[in-house]
Amino acid sequence: MSVADERRTRVLIVTGDLIGEKMAGPAIRVWNMAEALADACDVRVVSWNRIERTSERFGLHAVHESDDAAIAVHEQWCDVIVVQGVSFRMFPSVRTSAKIVVADLYDPFQLEQLELNKFSDERTWNEEVRKAVSLINEQLLRADAVLCASERQRDLWLGALSTLGRLNPSTYRADETFSSFVRIVPFGLPVAPPVRTRPALKGIVPGIDDGDVVLIWGGGIYNWFDPVSLIEAMGVLRDSHPHVKLFFLSASHFNPDVPEMQVVADTVGAAERLGLRDRTVFFNDSWVDYDDRVNYLLDADIGVSTHVVHAETRFSFRTRLLDYLWAGLPIIATEGDTFADVITSQGLGAVVPEKDAAALAAAIATLAEPGARAAAAARVRAVAEAYTWPQALSPLVDFCTAPVHAADHGTRPAGLTCGDRFERILAMPRGRRRDLALLRYYLTSGGFRLVREKVAERRERLGRNV
Repeated sequence: MSVADERRTRVLIVTGDLIGEKMAGPAIRVWNMAEALADACDVRVVSWNRIERTSERFGLHAVHESDDAAIAVHEQWCDVIVVQGVSFRMFPSVRTSAKIVVADLYDPFQLEQLELNKFSDERTWNEEVRKAVSLINEQLLRADAVLCASERQRDLWLGALSTLGRLNPSTYRADETFSSFVRIVPFGLPVAPPVRTRPALKGIVPGIDDGDVVLIWGGGIYNWFDPVSLIEAMGVLRDSHPHVKLFFLSASHFNPDVPEMQVVADTVGAAERLGLRDRTVFFNDSWVDYDDRVNYLLDADIGVSTHVVHAETRFSFRTRLLDYLWAGLPIIATEGDTFADVITSQGLGAVVPEKDAAALAAAIATLAEPGARAAAAARVRAVAEAYTWPQALSPLVDFCTAPVHAADHGTRPAGLTCGDRFERILAMPRGRRRDLALLRYYLTSGGFRLVREKVAERRERLGRNV
């Protein structure tokens, strides 16, 4: 099927993120997808969260998470659906659509769940990982095209598609490289250079002066990061480099539905224990507006991102590092992810071993010197041109201007399903709909006796977590 010769392709992008002045990564990506596609396609963005921005280039529509009829109108309108996260599970009309489907899997969230819920009880941890795996498999089984952020991620998804039977004679005959099936569409950065509209850090935040060298942590603090080692490195530098300051752009998430993670308390606690808080380490107590982040970036001198090396790290694509590229900031980061290779090969700053406060302190001290910092910044600005949104999104735009179903569309491999009924229920977002679905499942599976057992188990579990 091709609609490109008849009229402009109609593209529906479905997300669960808030589209507003404050936006997290998925919403920023959706906004820029819509901007890039609008030149050649008719575009609608639909979110079951709030929509607080407007655009003259594409449509923006908020729907209630349980209102499948509302989103069905948009599904009937479009030719191509781009899905993120739990879109399939929220809306049956999207999951069962016969339209061309693009699965945006730039964030391998099944690996993220291993870290995100490791402080939960064992049952919750297992359920959340099973939910994520089931969601991923459902999208991989249905997708006509898959988007990923890097060559490493492409290998990850090709492996998953292979075990699900999607790398089959039909898709192989269509493209022996599968490069049209799994397309590298990384996160991007704006084409326009950053412009300061106001001072944000130096001379504004008490304790950060005009002559200081400021490291910026340009995003949230999540369990898969290692900000504690960074705090310890600042402790090492306290006496020798008192003019070096560290500013965390967002210590808490703007969305109240995103719970605070254990690492936030650990990080703040480390700063207080070492006597660094509000002296050389500073925490922003609110989430910065998307369009205002430029002022913080341009008031900083070095971008920093430290993490623990594990499975999520290997396949991650740290989007905050693109902001550092955009702002021309030298970068200090931990080894093990895709960007660490770029930083090392291009000389963009320094890459250090995980959990090594001494190595971090040495890297910070080196880049605190004006000459070293200026040389790295010049190389950063040269590399940034390759990561602009139009460059990053061109494989998606190419696909949507001439969309086609995957070669094996309608012939899902025998014996493979998107998960049984219980798997589908576990994959639903937590809340009343999920609880009611579980109640019905237990009633039909084991009657009131099983329901009583499950209620008792839940009460016991909640009691253990008080």
